[in-house]
Amino acid sequence: MNIGLTGGIACGKSTVSQMLVSRGALLVDADQIARDVVEPGSPVLERVAAHFGQAVLQADGALNRKKLGEIVFKNPDARKDLESLLHPPIRARMREQMETAEREQPQRLVVVDVPLLYESGLQSMFQEVLVVYVPRHVQIERLMERDGISESAALDRLNAQMSIEDKRTLADYVIDNSGTKEQTSLLIDQFWLRKGLS
Repeated sequence: MNIGLTGGIACGKSTVSQMLVSRGALLVDADQIARDVVEPGSPVLERVAAHFGQAVLQADGALNRKKLGEIVFKNPDARKDLESLLHPPIRARMREQMETAEREQPQRLVVVDVPLLYESGLQSMFQEVLVVYVPRHVQIERLMERDGISESAALDRLNAQMSIEDKRTLADYVIDNSGTKEQTSLLIDQFWLRKGLS
């Protein structure tokens, strides 16, 4: 059994995924996979450097994320080019890890943490989708505090994603993470029982 886990920026997906893992779920982390596919010397990183130029590499051969970000966030076409290079290998590795986990440990829940699940149209990969939710004003407060940024910078980041209210309406399950950790933990317990997991 698998679920896609998503939410908005600063909603607490990592907190919820760790609570699920502590109850026995297996985690596939799309962000970690995205870092792994561009390790120094990887064919994906070589294609990125060939497309965007050697300036996106650091002296040690690692990806210069800041430099690449400067290129792609100002230019929607460049961002699409980058996505076309990264998304296929990331999705292939996600699918591979999911299938391995489900084959080797079929009794366990496989949780796949995908930040931009709906934006990337990946919901069909999963049996169900769980959205970690906090109201927008809480998202803004947490993001400003977490990243030490202004309200306008926080709004820019939020506006680059699908709204958390839209994600909430699309979800099979919603975990409201706007209260205390203990309250969130109780909601995870209820979800776990509802799924018949032990």
